[in-house]
Amino acid sequence: MSGEAVLAGDLARAVIDPHGYAQWDGLLDTFDHIRATTPVAKVQPDTPGLFDPFWLVTRYDDVMRISKDNAAFLNNPRPVVFSFNQAIEFSRAATGSNMLVDSLVVFDAPIHPKYRKLTQEWFMPRNLARLEDELRALAARTVDRMLEQGGEVDFVKEVSGPYPLRVVMQILGVPPEDEFRMQMLTQQLFGGQDKDLSGSGMENMTPEQVVQIVAGAVKTFEDYFAGIAEDRRRNPTEDVASVIANALVDGQPLPPRDMAGYYIIVATAGHDTTSASTAGAMQALARDPEQYARVRADRSLLPGIVEEAIRWTSPVQHFMRTAAEDCELGGQQIKAGDWLMINYVAANHDPAQFPDPRRFDAARSPNRHLAFGAGAHQCLGLHLARLEMKILFEAILDRVAAVEPAGEAKRASSTFVGGLKTLPLRVTPA
Repeated sequence: MSGEAVLAGDLARAVIDPHGYAQWDGLLDTFDHIRATTPVAKVQPDTPGLFDPFWLVTRYDDVMRISKDNAAFLNNPRPVVFSFNQAIEFSRAATGSNMLVDSLVVFDAPIHPKYRKLTQEWFMPRNLARLEDELRALAARTVDRMLEQGGEVDFVKEVSGPYPLRVVMQILGVPPEDEFRMQMLTQQLFGGQDKDLSGSGMENMTPEQVVQIVAGAVKTFEDYFAGIAEDRRRNPTEDVASVIANALVDGQPLPPRDMAGYYIIVATAGHDTTSASTAGAMQALARDPEQYARVRADRSLLPGIVEEAIRWTSPVQHFMRTAAEDCELGGQQIKAGDWLMINYVAANHDPAQFPDPRRFDAARSPNRHLAFGAGAHQCLGLHLARLEMKILFEAILDRVAAVEPAGEAKRASSTFVGGLKTLPLRVTPA
């Protein structure tokens, strides 16, 4: 082990503690310290066997390098999201795989590009343009509901949660009456570590208890989308659900587990991340009335608001990769088979790439953030996310003269997908 930069004790715990991710400034302080002293460091468990050691990668340039080199850094065979060994064993026993869901994010070439190609065209801007009228109508209704609250509102509950949820459920053929169920399942899948979001009411669940909640959500998702797929095979439409249900790869339909994983990744990642970025933007603007007034007066700043919100919030907080070959990274010798965490929160707050990274700056340019990933695994829905946010904020800026905090905002306890779970605001109609 001589010469290796090793994180243990409190620093190692901070990197994998979901409650630490709810304490944002403290988390950023931790990453600033690690990035400055050991930008690539091996994280070791206090308790042997609790989890496999992995390399934490915190610098922007290193995270970008790994993201773009999909031959040297694989999404398989190790889990693509940090997991305790107990959880991995549970998953293996339940599904025969290290991951409870086999989706686009866990596949490597040659499978990954074939699967991605199935829906890539659907998510391109020229195709999404036909959704704009529907999105504007939905945004207007959402802002109406917010203003009906009479001045004070939980922005997450009333706006940033339901708006992207409805968008994604529409393209997947999920009727409005099933949306609440889909949201609960998503929160159990991504927020299983947070007692409020998982619905468990348990403060300190074991890794096995968390994974059992997640496994239950996955099974419910699979059963639900099997019904949607069956309907879309009989009655195809122009939605994403029909594309997935009728897709052929090498002349064969998708295996049931892969099809379920495709639906689940679109259904969950498609709204939870956009919800987090939207709430992050609103939190930043509520704290900075001058910036809010500026963007109200000059809508050319709006794309900058959207992009900065996505960087500043970094809803997908990490992914894991497996080294396919020996290499050198940040002065450390990485061996083939080693596990690495590319931490987007740390990379998107790297002062070498983003001057004064904690400041929310709508005019930040360039803003080559990594919140959507990079390379072959870059987020499939990034154009949809940007379009949704832009249209919603146009509606808000038209109808809301001023906005300010009305209480304490709270973040979710989650190491994977994070963001605000409450955002109390005082809203002044225009």
